[in-house]
Amino acid sequence: MKVLAVTGYKPMEVNIFKHDDERIDIIKAAIEKRLISFIEEGLEWVLISGKMGVELWAGEVALGLRNQYGVKLALIPPFENQEERWPEPIQQIYEKLTAAADFYRPLYKGGYSGPYQYRASNKWLIEKSGGCLMLLDEEFTGSNRYFYDEATQAESPIYVITPADLEDMVEEMRMTNPDYWG
Repeated sequence: MKVLAVTGYKPMEVNIFKHDDERIDIIKAAIEKRLISFIEEGLEWVLISGKMGVELWAGEVALGLRNQYGVKLALIPPFENQEERWPEPIQQIYEKLTAAADFYRPLYKGGYSGPYQYRASNKWLIEKSGGCLMLLDEEFTGSNRYFYDEATQAESPIYVITPADLEDMVEEMRMTNPDYWG
């Protein structure tokens, strides 16, 4: 697989309300671990729409891996200025990603004009990728359900980071901390 779409929850759907919440580091570490395994199997592009939360965190991870692994980031928002109503710190992250991405182009010209833009965005990401990586708890799908349903219907491979994977990542991070063994 050369192109992987990455998506997941918005911050508030996983009870994250601060842009510097330590749980974000756990999610990013889990995304990084999965991306590296895909890169080692030939992944060249990470594709996101740039929604708040998992997608922005995945974008930051992809940029962090770019120098070492050569992976590229494509940011294709559903429309222009999707970040205009977001909190300032998150807008800054989005702006850094749009500036640093290897490819950036909104799917629709102009601002938000209807939910069809999100549906079209999901469909486009799925069609352009060889599979999808999602942070997903199947019992509490949240806004992920729309992407998940579209990917399932398109028979696109779906790779999931589960709550159990995040718990494993916490333990892995704890074990690699030198103070743990101190």
